[in-house]
Amino acid sequence: MFQYRLQELRSAELIERAETRRLARQARRARRAAKHPAQDGEGRVSGLRERFARAA
Repeated sequence: MFQYRLQELRSAELIERAETRRLARQARRARRAAKHPAQDGEGRVSGLRERFARAA
């Protein structure tokens, strides 16, 4: 019976830790989204000059 109770406590602790990490991750994403306003859904387009090295 004692082992079962220890397992329940450990399980509850792991669930609480996972929830804390999930909330922290959501907060980081929200701060990042607030810092960088959403664009029109389009990504950055790079030109050919940025993609290739200069010739000698």
